[in-house]
Order: sequence, then structure tokens, then C-alpha cells
Amino acid sequence: MRGRLWRASNPHLPESERARLVAQLMDARRAVGAALRDKDAAAERAARKQVHEAKVALGERGPVWWDDGAPDYNRHLVKNTPYAQK
Repeated sequence: MRGRLWRASNPHLPESERARLVAQLMDARRAVGAALRDKDAAAERAARKQVHEAKVALGERGPVWWDDGAPDYNRHLVKNTPYAQK
């Protein structure tokens, strides 16, 4: 997205857990939208915290879930990584 790399969810999560966490993430994202529409800064902060927690639980943020030693390029510009086309 916009030239950035984004980490995928942990593929080792059981499907039922992944589905639960994705539903939690979507609820939190809807809460962010509602807070923005309501111009409620406290609710927005709380909802964004829930988004972050769901993303960490999914493995999209926080400690890496892989163990092969590959670096984490999450949120890096593609052009600044080994994935850039030369």
C-alpha cells in the first residue's frame, strides 16, 4: 500500500483463532470510524488501541512470528528493501 510492505498475519494461528481475531479487528476499525464521525477523541484513542492489540495478536505487528532469521520490513518503503526491483 502506497509503496510500503505490510506484514502478513501469522499463518500458524488456528483458523478459529484467526477468524475471531479478524472479527475483533473489524469491530475495532468500525469503532474508529464511528469515533471519527462523532468527533470523540477518547473513543478514537480507545478504538485505535483495540486495532493495535488485534493486529499484534494476529502477528501483523509486534514480535515477529517467523524463526528463520529473516528481517522484518513491516512498514518499510519497498524501494528501501531487498524486494525493490533493480
